[in-house]
Amino acid sequence: MSDLNYYEIYRKTSVGSTLMDTLDELISNRRMEPQLAIKIMQNFDKALADVISEKVKARLTFKGHLDTYRFCDDVWTFIIKDINFKMDNSQNLTADKIKIVSNNSSRPGN
Repeated sequence: MSDLNYYEIYRKTSVGSTLMDTLDELISNRRMEPQLAIKIMQNFDKALADVISEKVKARLTFKGHLDTYRFCDDVWTFIIKDINFKMDNSQNLTADKIKIVSNNSSRPGN
């Protein structure tokens, strides 16, 4: 693996947490070394970041009330209430509250 580091935010997705749970179980059962699990998670971070940046073309717009925002360690966090999303296909979705985490578009270490 190269020297580049990738954000680990996708590890909190359902796919990422399921992968981590599976790797933890394999380590607990002594069927995998922890170093291999770390390498697998690093590959997961890279693969997901690359796929999302290259393959996802969908767009949406949203409107809501900004409740809280903060900037720490080059990461923006926004809490938005009473939000309305409008998708490409004109579908509308609403939510009481969402949290948006925004990282620098360039990879860490670049």
